[in-house]
Amino acid sequence: MTASAGAVFGTIGALAAFPLRLAAREVERQHGQLRHGITRRTTHVVFGRTVLAKAGQAKAGLAKNGDAEIERRATAERAAGRTLLSENGFLRLLGLMKAPETSSLSRQSLIEQSRLSGVDLDMLSLFDAFEHDAEPYSFRDLILARKYAGLVAGGATWGAIARSVHRSGPVASLTAKSLNVGSQHGRPDQIYLEGGQSELDGQLLFDLGAATSGDDTLEDLFAEAEAAEEGGDHDGAAALYLRCLAIDPTDAIAAFNRANCLRAGGHAADAAHDYARAIKLDPAFVEAWFNLAGLMSEQGRDASARRHLQKAIALDRNYADPVFNLARLEFDAGNLPEARRLWLRYLELDADSEWAGVASKGVQFVDMQLAKSAG
Repeated sequence: MTASAGAVFGTIGALAAFPLRLAAREVERQHGQLRHGITRRTTHVVFGRTVLAKAGQAKAGLAKNGDAEIERRATAERAAGRTLLSENGFLRLLGLMKAPETSSLSRQSLIEQSRLSGVDLDMLSLFDAFEHDAEPYSFRDLILARKYAGLVAGGATWGAIARSVHRSGPVASLTAKSLNVGSQHGRPDQIYLEGGQSELDGQLLFDLGAATSGDDTLEDLFAEAEAAEEGGDHDGAAALYLRCLAIDPTDAIAAFNRANCLRAGGHAADAAHDYARAIKLDPAFVEAWFNLAGLMSEQGRDASARRHLQKAIALDRNYADPVFNLARLEFDAGNLPEARRLWLRYLELDADSEWAGVASKGVQFVDMQLAKSAG
């Protein structure tokens, strides 16, 4: 069995080095799954380098905000217990890229010897600015870390550094070169390579504002759809997700996301159709079952909502939301003992949130009603 067997990979941003559909085919051959975006079943998150390139296309201030959002997302996915992978780390896991010679340098040792912060080290590793994408690191990685620490001290961000190194050729080649942050030339968002001339004659490695290819690929469309959805343009996002589905009719997440947009835009019937499409494509897509149940409940179709919630719970026993909603449905139907059982189960899964307080009050109310009936 391969390391990817049974794994569910999700992507944030398109892959710069490998077409996603080819990667999905290879993952499937190795008995795993690769999907756009992240779901509850996702075990590994691959950060595509194009997400970094897109953040760098904005003006300097916006680029910093874009990098901060990438950093926030990485922190959230790591906190959720998922394994984070760079593009190279992903390809190495699949056996499609040879791993560099290993070393014994730990993450902490690299931090201490280079004075690079842990956050900067992790983010630069996530975007393949070192030979290794994770510990153990090599001596070349230590040299690079010291260079990067100097750039950070000069005002560069991890995002500016990561965007720069990927247009310079092999990362290891930078160990013998002198790098300087562009603030010395009035360009704080660029990294310069000094070739022995004066600083002002330094060779610009890359223009961080340069646009990437505008090809209308599936990955570009999906990213555009996600941005439209996040910006509240639900109709525009739904249209873009439909174009994604025209290119790849097997993309369950595109169908699911389109259903969410249609639902938000008030197109309930079309939303139900696309939730059903997502479920047909991926019968274990628990979020699709849950959201379809919510749509059915909004329409007063309680029997359908109940079935879909029960399916969601059967697929993921640790998913608290369908347990709560089913408890509320049973309470409204007068099935008090079942509502009580489900609320108690919800409290096992979530004891601290606002909804936990509602569930606790629900249990207390049912107990009082049952006590009255017994008296």
